[in-house]
Amino acid sequence: MNIKIIWAGIVLGLISFSATISVANDFDGHINVQLEPLTQRAKIGQQVFNDNCAVCHGQNASGTRIGPPLIHKIYNPGHHNNASFSRAVTKGVQQHHWPYGNMPAQKHVGFSDLSNILAFIREVQQTNGVAYENH
Repeated sequence: MNIKIIWAGIVLGLISFSATISVANDFDGHINVQLEPLTQRAKIGQQVFNDNCAVCHGQNASGTRIGPPLIHKIYNPGHHNNASFSRAVTKGVQQHHWPYGNMPAQKHVGFSDLSNILAFIREVQQTNGVAYENH
């Protein structure tokens, strides 16, 4: 009788674990990012982004459970222009669109790296249909 209970627990655990894996990327803060060939500047920005920003914002800015996706219409150039991104990186930003909390300043990211990151984000946004919208 105890063996049946143990096996039932194992089966339920495996079902729960596989369900967790199958929906791991299916949450409001994550999007599936499509990549097309990038310009050289955007390729550099992609590497810098993935090395410095992906821990919160996900590989290729797809979002995570701790940081929002940047390839999202909220971050279109008409609502969050390049100066907004620059301020967020250099000074930090208060939570305002997503429930992730405040973003601290990323003082280790220099101006040229930030410029390349922006090139990457804007190219990938364009590929994914994120276009300028008046705010």
